[in-house]
Amino acid sequence: MSKEIILKNEFAHVAVKVDLSSNGVRLMIKDIRTQRVIFLDPLELESLAWCEHKDLHHILDPSISRWKGIGHSTNEPLLPFRL
Repeated sequence: MSKEIILKNEFAHVAVKVDLSSNGVRLMIKDIRTQRVIFLDPLELESLAWCEHKDLHHILDPSISRWKGIGHSTNEPLLPFRL
């Protein structure tokens, strides 16, 4: 595994690192607050590079998903769609 990089601002606190433990290289992203982890492969990352910010509105607005989950015991996403 590569070195973990921490990124933090007033809205989010995440750790990212390159993961080589599966069949191919992936990027691991971990939400430090909730310990929720996602692994993105190169195709998924390239798709993000082609997005415009307006395309990400539903997952970037914390009032739609993350803030509603504070205090809840479930780990299920509160998004109206599946990522």
